[in-house]
Formats: sequence, C-alpha cells, structure tokens
Amino acid sequence: MPTSLQSMPRADDGAPVSKTENIVEVRDITKFYGTDVHALEKINLGIPVGQMTTFLGPSGCGKTTLLKIIAGLLEPTSGEILIKGAPVSGPGPERAFVFQDFALLPWATVLRNVAFGLELRHEAKNEREKVARHYIAEVGISGFEQKYPHELSGGMRQRVGLARALAVNAEVLLMDEPFSAVDEQTRRKFQEDLLHLLAVEKKTVIFVTHSIEEAVYLSDQIVLLSPRPGRIHSIIRPEISRDAGPDEIRRDKNYLDHVEEIWQDLRKYLE
Repeated sequence: MPTSLQSMPRADDGAPVSKTENIVEVRDITKFYGTDVHALEKINLGIPVGQMTTFLGPSGCGKTTLLKIIAGLLEPTSGEILIKGAPVSGPGPERAFVFQDFALLPWATVLRNVAFGLELRHEAKNEREKVARHYIAEVGISGFEQKYPHELSGGMRQRVGLARALAVNAEVLLMDEPFSAVDEQTRRKFQEDLLHLLAVEKKTVIFVTHSIEEAVYLSDQIVLLSPRPGRIHSIIRPEISRDAGPDEIRRDKNYLDHVEEIWQDLRKYLE
C-alpha cells in the first residue's frame, strides 16, 4: 500500500529525508510577478542525483515557474538554487531544457537542430554531427536527419528536442510537459522510451506534468504543489518496481493506489 499523503513531509519539513545525494537544492524560493501575482512561497526541496523528480499540482500552482528558476531562465524574488553546491545565476552547461512547444529552429534540419547546442560551444562539425547522429538514433528517428521541423509530426519534433538536450551531455534535464502535445498512444510510448533512455543515460530529470498517471508511472519523487502561491503540499516516492512491463505496472495495485490517493488530495483544491 502507498504511504498516506498525510504522513509525507510538508513544506515546513524542508527537503525530503534521503540518503541519496542531492544534485539540486532549492532553498526558500519565493516568486512574485510584479506586485499582483504571488507564484511561489518558500519552496525548499532536494533533487536526488540520477533520479526523476516530477512537479505536479493544479493549474497555476507554479510548476513551470519553479522549473524555469532551477534552469536559470527566471530569477526568484528571494531564495536560491544550488547545483552541486554552487549558486545558480543563470543557465549553465550542467542543465538542459526540453520545452513544451519543442522550440526547434525552423530553418535547420533535424541533424543541425540536435547539434545546435554543440555548435554554440564551437565543437568541430564532424564531432558534433557524430554526437547528434548518436542521439537521433537513441530517440528513434534515424533516417530523418535531413528533414525540417515542418516535415515532422509533433511526436517526432519532441524527439528532436529530447535528442538536442541529450547531445549537450548535461547532468540535469528539465522537461516542461514534454508530452502534452501528442496523442495518448504516442504519450505512453514516449513514457516507456524515456524510462529506457534514462536507465542508459543515468541523467537527473526534473519533469513537469498535469497528469497524475504520468507522474506516478515515471517518477522516483513527486512534489505535489498547492494552488497559488505554490507551496510543497507533500512529497511522494511511489517506489514502483520497474522489473515488470509497462502494462503490468499500470495494472499494479501499488500504482493504482498512488494515482487514487494523489487524485483525492488534488480534488480538494477543485471543490
């Protein structure tokens, strides 16, 4: 049976208790937009190395805001982010962002899009294209290297975005609802492929989703946020075995119980 949400750490407990090393530390993060919108309030959180942490909560609770602050794309009003003990002051090579809307270069081929981060680092063309081809194969789109974004389906464009993030060899991948624009069948396949890929790549992932099922299926740690201003309501570690196949996992009582408990907790915000 899953641990009751009521017994999980709350916002004032700080980061979750774990023997696992945290690669990212979120310390007292508060964010205001202007004087009217209070987006986040004193978020304290540890992101374990080599695991997937998912931000989940009602619309407008600050999930993407928190992700962008960790990425260095937004400045907090107060508080700080540490990556391996060093304060974040902007984007850095140890982090890569996978955007919800793909953010591909429309005038560039798949090969150049995937290699673009390495091009910005002035890597030699032969080397960056070798790396790009490797990750194009890893995400399952070999044969499309010379295609342009407008020639690809939404699912394939998202695979290009993931390959580009992997190509720069960042330690932390930040993913903002990366599967929201694809159909349910493609989404499930993406979830399965992502778990397989991360088992090989050993990356730390911070993931934003609105889907309870997706969060439970993918995550080592789920951070459940309250409505605005976002606070940590609870932290859930599903501890679901990955030994079974994807269909067996989705039918597993432990998986189903976690989904139901999180839903019961979230629905209180909708009443």
